[in-house]
Amino acid sequence: MPVTGAIFDCDGTLVDSMRMWGEVTVRCLERHGVEDAWSVFEKTEHMGLGEECDWYHEHLGIGASGEALTQEVYRMVERAYGSTVRAFPRCRDFLRELHEAGIPMVCASSTPTELVRVALRTHGMAEYFSHVICTDEVGAGKEKPDVYLRALELLSTDLDSTWVFEDAPFGVRTAHQAGFHTVCLFNDHDGRDEDFLRQNCDIFAHGYGELSLALLRDFADRRDESHAPESQVRVLVVDGSPQPSSPDLVARLAGESDYVIAVDRGAEVLYAAGATPDVFCGDADSVSRSVAEWAHAAARTDLRFTSEKYDTDLGLAIACARHEAARRDARLELTLTCATGGRPDHALAVLGLAAANADARPRIVEDGCECRILSPAGSPVWVLRGCAGKTFSAVALREGTVVSEQGMRWNLDHRGMDLLGDLGISNVVAGDEARVECHEGVVAAYLIGE
Repeated sequence: MPVTGAIFDCDGTLVDSMRMWGEVTVRCLERHGVEDAWSVFEKTEHMGLGEECDWYHEHLGIGASGEALTQEVYRMVERAYGSTVRAFPRCRDFLRELHEAGIPMVCASSTPTELVRVALRTHGMAEYFSHVICTDEVGAGKEKPDVYLRALELLSTDLDSTWVFEDAPFGVRTAHQAGFHTVCLFNDHDGRDEDFLRQNCDIFAHGYGELSLALLRDFADRRDESHAPESQVRVLVVDGSPQPSSPDLVARLAGESDYVIAVDRGAEVLYAAGATPDVFCGDADSVSRSVAEWAHAAARTDLRFTSEKYDTDLGLAIACARHEAARRDARLELTLTCATGGRPDHALAVLGLAAANADARPRIVEDGCECRILSPAGSPVWVLRGCAGKTFSAVALREGTVVSEQGMRWNLDHRGMDLLGDLGISNVVAGDEARVECHEGVVAAYLIGE
């Protein structure tokens, strides 16, 4: 998907200033004798500064005028931009990447234009923006899309290929509902609802270390989920565990897949297996330089991230797998390998990621072991044919998990399982067509043995 333009909020998106704004505004309100000033500020946070100060004057009766209050806050903020406020890590790097790719950018803020220009100049970002626009100039706060639509006019780009970068819940929702692709730069300085923000954006990131132009281009529109896709896409993610799967196993899994993603050191195993990745993803901190160069050149999509990020490389790779499934309008069938060896903490996190993506029917395949994540929302049943004598274990990954097992040495009938409990450990497959079913919750079902 092409990216033709970008619209950035300023406070909380480019510069880490949201707490400063709250502290400055609250300090101003308290100077004028307003009680419970934080609650008052939270009610008016979505407004532009001028609108906000007019409201304080009209409803609270403070200040000689709304303009006088605006100038008071203005002076306090201007000093803070040059002293206590910092740019978010790697923000300038991301802006530079977009700029060098010829993508025009506009800064659209609730903050007065001249204050925004102070922030941009102070932090070396002014050169990247062709225009700065304020909500006061369009006569509406970010609870309405006017400022984003005006920015779109200034960019002269198409709505469906222009991205909005925001941190505030009302801004994210408004831009998304207006039809823009949206990136949420999440910060939890005021206890923001992460689930709400994820539902109202296209890409959710904890920082610029998780963003790149390649990631935006890799993104595909979310399809209408009211219908079931008629096809499926089998995606193999080769992770970078210290004790990887064998090249023979990885070669077989790659041959069975429609799309292959190499995660960092996972490229080493793919190279040894003679398989080529469709995507190379990660921060390249655990792969040799020579193989990294091969993967960068061989992969059709090269998603580079820094180590300064919140999400793991594997989490970002799974998001990439979802992009591909959406692009094909297909149901995602996810296989992970080289994911659990050598690091027990990583192995546990891999299970958590797999459980969070249970609708993608994930399985984890390593030498001598296969784990399938079963759930009513994804794949509820696993029939084990020709596996007599192998060890089988089931571990609940969610409270309220209910499981049945048939054809085992010890069978279960709609049995509730404790979260991470040991009830289902070390069973044995007794029949030629044993069966395990997850009726509620999520279960990790392990088949162990060659």
